[in-house]
Amino acid sequence: MRRGKTANKITRSSSNVFADLGFSPDEAEHLRLRAQLMGAIRDVMQRRELTQTQAAELFGCTQPRISDLVRGKIELFSIDILVSMLAQAGVHVGLTIDAAA
Repeated sequence: MRRGKTANKITRSSSNVFADLGFSPDEAEHLRLRAQLMGAIRDVMQRRELTQTQAAELFGCTQPRISDLVRGKIELFSIDILVSMLAQAGVHVGLTIDAAA
């Protein structure tokens, strides 16, 4: 059986995957920031070759909390908590504000 070609529709990304998935602009921005912070924590863990138990001690939380982070449970973490965790590990978190379009 011969299949016909289907046209692939390509949509330009907004540079925020959460906005592209249909989240409101406000929620999409919060999710984007939290995802970046969670990624930074995972990067610290990887660079320092930390176990989850060691990471929990470094970030000032419990091992199950680190497990939630590693599993990407973004809904369980606020921006404040993630910034605090990074600060606990001696990581400086900077802020850049771009003017609204």
